Amino acid sequence: MNDQLRKAFEGKEVLVTGGLGFVGSNLAARLVDCGAHVLLMDAMIPGLGGNLFNVEPVRDRVVVNFSDIRDEHSMNYVVRGKDFIFHLAGQNDHVLSLTDPYSDIDINIKGSVVLLEACRKFNPEARLVYTGTRGEYGSVAKLPASEDAPINPKGLYELSSLTSQKIFKIYHDNHGISSVTLRLTNIYGERAQMLHSRFGVANWFIRQAIDGETIRVFGDGQILRDFLYVQDCVDAILMAASSEQAYGEVLNVGDDKASSFLELAKVAIEEAGSGDWEFAPFTQERAAQEPGDFYSDISKIRRIVGWEPITSLRAGVKQTVDFYRHNKPQYW
Repeated sequence: MNDQLRKAFEGKEVLVTGGLGFVGSNLAARLVDCGAHVLLMDAMIPGLGGNLFNVEPVRDRVVVNFSDIRDEHSMNYVVRGKDFIFHLAGQNDHVLSLTDPYSDIDINIKGSVVLLEACRKFNPEARLVYTGTRGEYGSVAKLPASEDAPINPKGLYELSSLTSQKIFKIYHDNHGISSVTLRLTNIYGERAQMLHSRFGVANWFIRQAIDGETIRVFGDGQILRDFLYVQDCVDAILMAASSEQAYGEVLNVGDDKASSFLELAKVAIEEAGSGDWEFAPFTQERAAQEPGDFYSDISKIRRIVGWEPITSLRAGVKQTVDFYRHNKPQYW
């Protein structure tokens, strides 16, 4: 697979929006390893995860542009000449979207339109990958959830992601701007922000375990999720981008083998060698957006792209614990 990806991206001009964030920086490192020429765009908006340390191992092999995806003039410039554009920039704080709906609309929807318009005007040949969220489904009646499941987002962040996805499809169909949408599930791993719990429960559990704190497991701990290690996620993004058959499609990126929140807490404590757990009632904010059990049907991406996750929950948590133990001052 590594040889195939190197062949697909070696010497290619690549733009990653949100490139100093969690998934973006891991993607950037892999693109560099594949021999791509990588431009990272990030507005470094406080609290949204941008961190220069994320690209420290490849800092001398990437170019960083500190600008905002909503800036039309900047975007018109950076899209030119790019073979691939990975659009990962966005406001993805589920809880914040309950109290500040404007950021989701402005950053996620307007930002996507600015990017697509720039491509339409200045680089219609670029290949685009948009990363959405499994939250677009909301609560589902049948598991695992396929791409054909009814869509019922429970929050504005999820709705803004879905709207952006639809806009990408419109530009794909009407303007020939080739794109593929990936609905990412619960991603965890190295290079995520660790200052608060609003971006992902898995990494927050790992931080609490490392700090020897008590992990609060909401409800009875039996709610299921398909936690996905970030390097498996990066594999999916790159493999989808390099697959001609993927363009025009919406693909789940998750795992059809789910784990409970309680299992996650226990694995984090065991791998960290510290911490404890206790049951706790849902907060009002989390209860409002909790969709219940969710795990993805990945048969479509497996069939079209040939991707499936290869990292077990325990192995991924171990890698994550090791990374943060060595780099804790850079993240909290």
